[in-house]
Amino acid sequence: MCDGYSTKTSHIPKSHQAHRDWSPGRFLNWAADIGPCTAEVVKRQLEDRPHPEHGYRACLGLLNLSKRYDPTRLERACERVLAIRSASYQSVASILKQGLDQRPLEDENGTLGELPLHGNVRGAGYYH
Repeated sequence: MCDGYSTKTSHIPKSHQAHRDWSPGRFLNWAADIGPCTAEVVKRQLEDRPHPEHGYRACLGLLNLSKRYDPTRLERACERVLAIRSASYQSVASILKQGLDQRPLEDENGTLGELPLHGNVRGAGYYH
């Protein structure tokens, strides 16, 4: 019985052998080129697992989003996932897909700004 992970190069599928040369530094440098929030999300992907290599696929997926979306959008999406404490690939991809990165983050008071006035907005007085 083995307590750790062990992999022989000959047992790695050919499609995965190219990943063998990746390193946390490579992902962190790529992320830093996009922005500090992206770098922080990548850092968490690498640190939140027993071995950094377990986070490589999530990091690659996250960074490849910069090919489908403008890197500034990716950076804003990463800023948002850090703000909501959900720094995962799925959260970033969902924010980008729904365009939430293009909406303002909450301000210091925890509000998103003024609500539109219409008949369905009752206001605080309704509940007293």
